[in-house]
Amino acid sequence: MNFDPRRTVFAILSFEGPDRYSQAGGLGVRVKGLSRSLARMGYLTYLYFCGDPDLPGEEEQEGGRLQYRRWSRWISAQHRGGVYDGEEGKIRDWNSSLPGALIEMVIEPAAAAGKHVVVLGEEWHTSWSMKLISDLLYRRGLRDRVVMLWNANNTFGFNRIDWGALNLATTVTTVSRYMKFRMWESGQNPIVIPNGIPKESIIDADPKAVAEIRSAARVDHFWFKIGRFDPDKRWLTAVSAAAQLKRHGESVKLLMRGGSEPHGLEVMTHAQRQGLVVRHADAPKDASGLAALLRDSKEADVVNVTSFVGDGLVPVIYSACDAVLANSGHEPFGLVGLEVMAAGGIAVTGSTGEDYAESYRNAVVLETEDPIEIVAELSALKQRPRLVAGLRKRGRATARDYVWEKVIDQLLLRTDFAAARQAVTNHDEPAVKPATMRPARAKRG
Repeated sequence: MNFDPRRTVFAILSFEGPDRYSQAGGLGVRVKGLSRSLARMGYLTYLYFCGDPDLPGEEEQEGGRLQYRRWSRWISAQHRGGVYDGEEGKIRDWNSSLPGALIEMVIEPAAAAGKHVVVLGEEWHTSWSMKLISDLLYRRGLRDRVVMLWNANNTFGFNRIDWGALNLATTVTTVSRYMKFRMWESGQNPIVIPNGIPKESIIDADPKAVAEIRSAARVDHFWFKIGRFDPDKRWLTAVSAAAQLKRHGESVKLLMRGGSEPHGLEVMTHAQRQGLVVRHADAPKDASGLAALLRDSKEADVVNVTSFVGDGLVPVIYSACDAVLANSGHEPFGLVGLEVMAAGGIAVTGSTGEDYAESYRNAVVLETEDPIEIVAELSALKQRPRLVAGLRKRGRATARDYVWEKVIDQLLLRTDFAAARQAVTNHDEPAVKPATMRPARAKRG
């Protein structure tokens, strides 16, 4: 099929989204980047997500080509703790109200204009609605106008998915070979389409800002770790590695930004028991503020940033530190590692879903959860500045291969297969004449 932007509309369904309220992990980052890139490539794109209840239910971005639809706002207004606060109620509301609204407000108008729609559902929360949408499309004679993909970014909620119904309604995809193999355990054989990063992520950080942060750290080893406080992220391993360096007489500064998860308390307790001095601080606004924080934390081995770190500051940190510890034991894709490469940093990854990472070529790839491995690898890099320079250069080149525009090219090729499997074909005539269309129902806020 020809998925020309003039004849194709995308609808992305995801609980997480671009709002601060809607971001709990990599999914929000993924759909924000994917939707914006599709719109910039000329595709009319709708992003349905559980958004900030204080923001409009409908919002236009990218000159109108990107349409935000914040769903279940009335529930979010009663659950201010973020996207997964009130989760079960949001799932019920999503399933009862979104399928019909999507068809009447997006799919039917697109079909009436002779266009096709690609519906991409993300994660287990949307699995029921994908079947409901497919069933409604069949009843309205529109199923051959819509390609339906459902994507797994993690194994969360797999026990609640009706896999048989989902496979009948959609073509199942995932983000890495590791996830493909994990899904074999559930009897699934998904198509791998990798994650991407915005091309704006590939930047040269301000050299003055980088130098200021490095100078302020004033330690033998300056590391950064960011992500949810989850045992899978191997925070305890990172802390233990820092403690080993300190016991060996070397100075270390571990700058970290976790979340509000309970595991964070365990991480801090472990750090103190390992003899590390921990300081908690609000996130600085810019590089100068971070440099001041580091200078003021001269006695601290661990600086735990307790609030949101701005998007402009994170890449500078990636570039300024000796290593970014993205050393997860279960990482479906490893978006942080790719973002580190894009900023010219040194990514230290695990060896699960990070298909793009090649040890000693563009990253440091850990094979175990032994903190000694981190200490040995990063101590060795200190003695090999030419290798470090090569890792930074080749990491940047790798990141360029994963910009969203290139990933979307893969997505479109895979969508061809999905269209053939679902008997979706090219049509020269509109599916429904505009005059015969039902009036749209009121939108669910």
